[in-house]
Amino acid sequence: MFKFSQIKKRNICIIGLMGSGKSMIGRDLSKYLKIKFFDTDKEIELLTKKSINAVFNQNGERYFREIEEKICMKLLNSKNCVISLGGGSIINKKIQKEIKKNSYSIYLKVKLSNLLTRLQTSKKRPLLNLNQNKKEILEKLFHDRRRYYEEADFIVNNNYDKLYVLEKIKTKLQNYEK
Repeated sequence: MFKFSQIKKRNICIIGLMGSGKSMIGRDLSKYLKIKFFDTDKEIELLTKKSINAVFNQNGERYFREIEEKICMKLLNSKNCVISLGGGSIINKKIQKEIKKNSYSIYLKVKLSNLLTRLQTSKKRPLLNLNQNKKEILEKLFHDRRRYYEEADFIVNNNYDKLYVLEKIKTKLQNYEK
C-alpha cells in the first residue's frame, strides 16, 4: 500500500477550481488509501457554525480567507490524510509554501465549459452568486489561479467520470511503490 515516506510528504492535497470534483475525488481517494479525509470548506463551516455562503455574506471574503488560512495551515501540517482545499486557497502565499513543503498535490483540471455546466444551478458558491456572468467569473478565477494550480505534483483531467480519474491517481501513486 502507498506510504507517504516514499514521496517524502506528509499528506495529499487536492486542488482546483470550484466544481472540479475535489471533495468527491478526495473522499474516494482517502477511502481507497484507508486514511483520513478533510475538506477545508467543511472545516470552515464546522468552526464558524455557518455555511460558506453565510460566512461570505455576513463577514466578507477577507474574513473567510483568514479563517481558511488558519484551517489550511493546520491541516497541511497533518500526516497521512487527503485534504480537499478550497479553490481560492491556492492564491495564499503561506498556503502555497506549505503545500510544496508537506503535500503531494493533485490538480483536478476541468474544462471551463464543463465547470460552467456543473455549477450552473449551484447556490453554494458565493463567488458565483453575485448576479454576474458566471462564465466571466470562472474565466477570471481560472486566469488568476492557473499558474498556481499547474505547479501541482500531478495534474489529472477531471472531464471524465470519477472512476477514470481515481484510476489515474491510483496508478500515479502506485508508481511510487516500485
